[in-house]
Amino acid sequence: MGIVNKIMEIMMRSRMNVIEESIKNPVGTQERVLFENIKKAKSTIYGKEFHFEEIKTIQKFQEQVPAVHYEDFQPYIELARKGEKDVTWYGKIKWFAKSSGTTNAKSKFIPISNESLEDCHYAAGKTMFALYLNAYPETDIFLHKNLRIGGSSELYQKYDTRFGDLSAILIDNLPFYAEMKNIPNREISLMSDWNVKMNAIINATKNEDVGSLTGVPSWMLVVLNKLLAETGKNYLDELWPNLEVFFHGGISFKPYAENYHLITKKNLNYFELYNASEGFFGIQDQLHNKDLLLLLDNGIFYEFIPMEEFGAENQRFLTIGNVEVGKNYAMVITTNGGLWRYIIGDTVRFTSTNPHRIVVSGRTKHYINAFGEELVIENAEEALKRACEQTNSIVSEYSAGPVFMQGKEKGAHEWIIEFDKEPDNFELFANILDSSLQDVNSDYEAKRFNNMTLNPPVIHIARKKLFIEWMASRGKLGGQNKVPRLSNTREFIEPLIELNKIG
Repeated sequence: MGIVNKIMEIMMRSRMNVIEESIKNPVGTQERVLFENIKKAKSTIYGKEFHFEEIKTIQKFQEQVPAVHYEDFQPYIELARKGEKDVTWYGKIKWFAKSSGTTNAKSKFIPISNESLEDCHYAAGKTMFALYLNAYPETDIFLHKNLRIGGSSELYQKYDTRFGDLSAILIDNLPFYAEMKNIPNREISLMSDWNVKMNAIINATKNEDVGSLTGVPSWMLVVLNKLLAETGKNYLDELWPNLEVFFHGGISFKPYAENYHLITKKNLNYFELYNASEGFFGIQDQLHNKDLLLLLDNGIFYEFIPMEEFGAENQRFLTIGNVEVGKNYAMVITTNGGLWRYIIGDTVRFTSTNPHRIVVSGRTKHYINAFGEELVIENAEEALKRACEQTNSIVSEYSAGPVFMQGKEKGAHEWIIEFDKEPDNFELFANILDSSLQDVNSDYEAKRFNNMTLNPPVIHIARKKLFIEWMASRGKLGGQNKVPRLSNTREFIEPLIELNKIG
C-alpha cells in the first residue's frame, strides 16, 4: 500500500502545485486562461466576428463579446456539428456532449474540443484524486477498482462528428491505463438500454474489489439497491470491504445522504464534484467540508452576475477578484471548448475567497419565483432535510412548482414527494417544511406572513417509483438525466400529479 500511494503522491504532486499556484494568484491565473483561449480562437468565425485580435484587456473582452444563452449560440454549434472547421474554436470539433436539458425539453449539444477533453475534464479527474489524497493521506483506493455509473447513451455518428452523453465521450476516450482501474468495462458502460445495462453492471461488479464509487447519487443508489437485493446482502461492506469513498456530482447529495447511510455499516467518505457537459468547475478539497474549490486553471474563465441584477439591462459581470462571500451569482463561462461568455444557468454562492470556494445554490431557470419569493434548490433541500430529521422520514425524489393565483385565491407552492420512508406524522412534516422554508428564505417568509401572498404548500405523497416511471416516459432514464426539482411553471408538477393518480 505504501509503495503504491508513494507513486501516486509523486504523480499528484505536480497537479497540487498547479492548484496551489492558482490559489495564490487567482486573478492572474484567470487572466492567463482567458487570453490563452482568445489566442487559440482569434482566427475562427466567432473570433473574427467579434474582433478577438483587438482584445487586450478583460474589460475590452466584456465590451466586445456578448454574453449568450444556448439559444443565441446554437447556430454556431450547429455549424460546427456539420463538420465546419474553425467556428468557435480552432480546428474541427469531433465531439459534442448531448445535454438532457433539465429545464428545457430541447437537447443541447456542447462542443468538446481536444483541449476541453484533456485540459479540463481529464485534468479535473487528476485534480480530484490529488485533492482527495491531500485531504486523506491514508487512502488505499488506488489498490482497488472504481465503480463508475455513467450516462446511458450511445455515441451517434452524424455530419462526420459524434455526439452522446458526456460520460460516454469521456469513457470512450479514456487512456487504457486509466480504463484498467474502472469497472464495468467500456462495452457495458456505453450500453444504451438502462435496464439491460444495470443488470450487466451488477454481474460485472458484484465479485470485484471495489474501493471507490463515481457517479450521480440517484442512479448510483438504484444500482446499489438492486445489487444488494440480487446478492442477498444488507450492506455494501459485505460485498466490498475495501469500499472507502463515493465521488458524486450532477445533483445535490443532501436528499440521498440518509439512503446511503442505511446501506453501509462503516462511515464512507463522500467527496462532491461540480461537473457538467460545459466543463468541470469545482471539487471538494476538504474531507469534512462540502464547499467546492473553484478550479481556476482548468481552461475556463469565469464571470459572475449578481442574482439581484440577473436579466436586468445593466447587470454587472464580475470577475474572480470582485466576488463577495455570501452572495448568489449566475455563472458565466468562457471555455477551451469554444463557449464564449456562456450563461450556463447555474447559480453559485461563495463561502470563501481565499481560496475561492463555492456551493451550488440553484439554477437561473430552476427555481420558483412566481411571487417574488426566489426559492432556490439550496433552500428546498435544507428545509426537506429538517423536515425529515424531525419526522423520522427519508425523501428519495421530489419536484415542486407554483400554484398561480386565480381570482381572489392566493398562490401557493405545490410539491410531490416520493419517500423511501414516510413521515411518522405527515401534517408535522408539511408544517416543518413550510416553517423551514421561511427560516432559510426571508422573501418566502414575507410572502407567507399571515398568508399574505402565499397559502401553505400543497404536498402530494408520490407512489413508489413514480419518478422513475415518469423519467422513463420522457426517455430520460440514465446517469446524466436529472429530476427537475423546482420549476417556475407547472410543466413538471402537473404531469407528475396526473401520473400519480393512475397508480
